[in-house]
Amino acid sequence: MKNKTNVFRLTLTAVFIAIIAVMSFTPVGYLKIGIIEITFLVAPVVAGGVLLGKWGGLVLGAAFGVSSFLQCFGMSAFGAAMLSLNPFFTALICLLPRLFFGFLAALLFETLSKTRLPGAVNGALSFLCGSLLNTVLFVGLLVLLFGRTDYIASLMESLGAKNLLAFAFAFAGVNSLVEAATNAVLGAALTPALLRLKKQAKVKV
Repeated sequence: MKNKTNVFRLTLTAVFIAIIAVMSFTPVGYLKIGIIEITFLVAPVVAGGVLLGKWGGLVLGAAFGVSSFLQCFGMSAFGAAMLSLNPFFTALICLLPRLFFGFLAALLFETLSKTRLPGAVNGALSFLCGSLLNTVLFVGLLVLLFGRTDYIASLMESLGAKNLLAFAFAFAGVNSLVEAATNAVLGAALTPALLRLKKQAKVKV
């Protein structure tokens, strides 16, 4: 039984990584408007975390982070600009936020599952927080690592931001709220089905 569970977990992980890869390199995964990029890749990371637990969320977050870094090689104008400034820092801002939000969103779901809240509510909150965490961590690292560069200064001017805090809010903007709300709706819709699948497969996290 344990071997079957392990095989099922590995299969699920592979399936979710494949979904992330397909979404990353097709228009399905991103809505790009200039330097602003709304991503829908939070959903498969958190959904995988719901099924596989916090370590599964970490692995899937890493897959998202790697795909995000690969976007910098000609597929994202903003990513390419960051890569030309500092490849190492660019890798950090692509990878670290995705690792942390995948782990923390799954951990939040595990914690909420111990309450009396319905599964759909737990899912909505976990997807919502996962999306917001991804944005906050990404923008925070962007400001920390690239805030003093001429490129960010030019973006601040174009956005009418007078300081880095104002830039962070302007850069995230309404888009991050739309992204978070969309993920919350997806979480509420998907979680009951994910929990049924988890129960039937008896996946232990």
